[in-house]
Amino acid sequence: MVAGIALRPFLRVLNRARRTRSLQKLKSLLSDRLFFVRTGGSKDPNPLPPLLFEIATGYWISQAVYVAAKLGIADLLEDGPQSSDVLAAATRSDARSLYRLLRALSSIGVLSQVDDDSFSLSRLGNALRTNVPGSLRAIVITIGEIHYQACGELLHSVQTGTSGFNHAFGTSLFEYLQQNTEAAGAFNRGMTNLASLLAHAVVLAYDFSGIASIIDVGGGQGELLMKILELYPETSGIVFDLGNTFGSPKHTVSSAERCSYVAGNFLDSVPKKAGAYLLCGVIHDWSDELAVVILKNCRKAMAKNGRVLIVEMIVPGSRSGSFSKILDLNMMVMTGGRERTKHDFHALLDAADLRVTRIVPTLAPQSILEAIPK
Repeated sequence: MVAGIALRPFLRVLNRARRTRSLQKLKSLLSDRLFFVRTGGSKDPNPLPPLLFEIATGYWISQAVYVAAKLGIADLLEDGPQSSDVLAAATRSDARSLYRLLRALSSIGVLSQVDDDSFSLSRLGNALRTNVPGSLRAIVITIGEIHYQACGELLHSVQTGTSGFNHAFGTSLFEYLQQNTEAAGAFNRGMTNLASLLAHAVVLAYDFSGIASIIDVGGGQGELLMKILELYPETSGIVFDLGNTFGSPKHTVSSAERCSYVAGNFLDSVPKKAGAYLLCGVIHDWSDELAVVILKNCRKAMAKNGRVLIVEMIVPGSRSGSFSKILDLNMMVMTGGRERTKHDFHALLDAADLRVTRIVPTLAPQSILEAIPK
């Protein structure tokens, strides 16, 4: 009994030590679990949220940016900060809900929160304004609407090998745009914005001197062709596309005098006898079979010493990361088209009786593939 009493303090210390060791083991286990959740097992921890979770919820951000573009928030902030109440009244939105949207956009740098209730435009968010060079507002709206819906059918595309857009909308992208003027307007403006950004990279990379005439096949409003004609006054050109894509193109008087717009379907034929057939962001819209049809039409129509100029991203053959590999999924869903490797392009052009003479890199992700008759 006495011995038992004497041992009680020791036993209490021993039990406390055991509990401490158990607690330390539990803490260590929880720490390891949290480390794995945060990093996926990497030795280089990332701050929460974990990377995979952040990737999976990326549409939260893209849809928030879309709503800001749709409501015209950036245009309302171009003269300076505004309160969320003022912006809510201007956009006919619920004030509290809009505040939460603006706060979220401030947290990722699209806006800046000036005080508790006021917001201003950041340098990043400036691209959401309508009438600024490099505006992305129209393409963000298009991505947030028809691209967003179609991307929800990615599983369908992967399992069936067919367009998710067709499954979501019951028709192809281009047929849908012919039937829906509002969506077509946003889509065409978005493509024009992107073409304007790309045009500078193309004209810096490629020498168009000596080409008397250019057909901009599927050229939309002709932003790229206009930039070429501005720099090469001896060249004339034709923008060839479906008539509903032309809109009201903006160009200089000097280039307007040397440019015309011709409506037609390049799957049927293209205007004849040009020195160059420019296909910017066209081939990736189509399956291999239809891409060959387009290239054959250009081959058949070109002048004796003519060439084809394809402006596209080229998927690297290595295992390295590349935006082209992500864009490829978008093309699969939207049109049933694809991004292509160098080998893919060589095969397409060979099937159209053309051969690649050179591939010219640009400052943009796209390259220029030059091809001539075999």
